[in-house]
Amino acid sequence: MGTPQGKLLELSSVYMRIYFCGMIFSMLYNFGSAILRAAGDTRSPLIFLTIAGVLNVILNIVFVAAFKMDVAGVALATSISQAVSAVLVLRALSKREDACRLDFKQMRIHKRALLKMLKIGLPAGLQGSLFSISNVLIQSSVNSFGAAHMSGSAAASSIEGFCYVSMNAFHQTALNFCGQNYGAGDLKRVNRITFTCLATVAAVGLIVGNIFYLFGNQLLGIYITDSPEAVRYGMERLKFMLIPYFLCGIMDTATGSMRGIGSSVTPMIITIIGVCVMRVVWIYTVFAMPQYHSFSGLFISYPISWLLTFTAVFISYLIIMNRRRREKFRTAPQGE
Repeated sequence: MGTPQGKLLELSSVYMRIYFCGMIFSMLYNFGSAILRAAGDTRSPLIFLTIAGVLNVILNIVFVAAFKMDVAGVALATSISQAVSAVLVLRALSKREDACRLDFKQMRIHKRALLKMLKIGLPAGLQGSLFSISNVLIQSSVNSFGAAHMSGSAAASSIEGFCYVSMNAFHQTALNFCGQNYGAGDLKRVNRITFTCLATVAAVGLIVGNIFYLFGNQLLGIYITDSPEAVRYGMERLKFMLIPYFLCGIMDTATGSMRGIGSSVTPMIITIIGVCVMRVVWIYTVFAMPQYHSFSGLFISYPISWLLTFTAVFISYLIIMNRRRREKFRTAPQGE
């Protein structure tokens, strides 16, 4: 990935190995919290995530400041906090008294349900994997600029993560509520949920993104204490990421609505082309030109890809919903 050799590469490898060991806990939390949200319990996952986040901060201080564990301590703190969130979710599911109750003694593979889950989940998983490939190329391009750019970009990415969480909630809302109402055959409510979520996430993205950018120097200063140059590069990234971040929010929310109505392959194909392929092509064409070979020239590809992908996904959503309405009208019983 073009990471500078020596101490930095060694620390990155240590963090990656420990973090990967804890990914099973992240998977368990994400899957379990999705079940709770689908059952109408959106409060518990938030509480569990808050507990894990606070624990992560405390463990970071203990491992790094007290035990002098450096990067290994940060990675270990993350894995432990993820494990705690997974345990809390599984415990909550095991105590339910409805159809979502988790009984370890009754765990079986239900082929029909598994096939339906794979039909929707595999395209989404493949989409996420290809996202990672394009992000690896982006990170490799960042690394080619040097340590100051890497530090600024990493700090900015952490700040963006806080903003993303506020918007991702609407993706989950659209996915769950569109799925419930689509299953009930209420297409009008599906549309109402979709448009409400799109309008709300756009407003939240604009407000939160611009507030975070306004205080960007102060926020970056929390992560970077000894390099004004790295802070400057972090602000350069934030300018192209946070100000138009609402585009990412509406893109994800539209994708959630599509999956909620049972269409997972279409948004996957659109996202692969509009985000993954587009960014890779951008790196090897526009970014490769001397006049655009800069931090700005690299990160402007993000809002462009968000806008293109949202436009295509939203048009597809309208086409599919119109088709479903016609099908419902044809199959409805006619009066005599």
